Amino acid sequence: MKSEKSLHARDYITALAASGRYLFSSKEAQAALGVSADAAKLALNRLGKRGLIAAPARGFYVIVPPEYQSLRCLPAEQFIPDLMKRLGAAYYTGLLSAAQFHGAAHHRPQEFQVMVAKARRTIVCGAVRVAFFVRKNLSAIPVQSFNTPRGTILVSSPEATAFDLVGYQGQIGGLDQVATVLGELAEKLNPEKLADVAQSAPVPWAQRLGYLLGKVDAADRTEALRSFVSTHARQTAPLLPAAPLDGAARDDVWKLAINADVEAEL
Repeated sequence: MKSEKSLHARDYITALAASGRYLFSSKEAQAALGVSADAAKLALNRLGKRGLIAAPARGFYVIVPPEYQSLRCLPAEQFIPDLMKRLGAAYYTGLLSAAQFHGAAHHRPQEFQVMVAKARRTIVCGAVRVAFFVRKNLSAIPVQSFNTPRGTILVSSPEATAFDLVGYQGQIGGLDQVATVLGELAEKLNPEKLADVAQSAPVPWAQRLGYLLGKVDAADRTEALRSFVSTHARQTAPLLPAAPLDGAARDDVWKLAINADVEAEL
């Protein structure tokens, strides 16, 4: 027989969902149920075992509607904004996840990728995985707001996404992957905005990005970036960081040592 507390907890999440709310904290649940913290935790654990709710972070719960039962969680874009707000942590959706918002969906990432100012542990919630990447100058990165079924989410601009893809290539599948996504993203890149974003990134990122855009037939987007590199790049950088430079050809325009072959997927 189900306990009275479990029934009350079920009524609580049913009422929340009926009002359009799918996110709540353990403290909110405890207050609504009028029980001790331990009793509330026990009741919520029971609901979790039944797949009705999930906990992406300690003390933070999501209601799992029928359409997401296979995920055993809400999609990350539906709970990350609220979670980061509750944590008081600045963020933006970045890398391959941001590229998807901008229409570059050649490869669906296996994880939702979020840029933050300080290191955070990866979230695993059912089949949903959220990876966090530390980004310097986070507050200076241009972002856009996208609608989701639960509100809005911050996403790096196309230009900022392009820079981050280059800067974090080692964590997202390598230069071939980056070139493939850049090829899909190129038509949304504003040349002047690329040069603006370069101010908030290491100069070698601009050198590599300019070269890669040329490789995917998007050299027409790089004029302002070329001027930036000409002014700010004081030394030749490797196309692929930490790879040997022996016999590498030089690209004088981007001041790069071409120590890797790059091939975008069609």
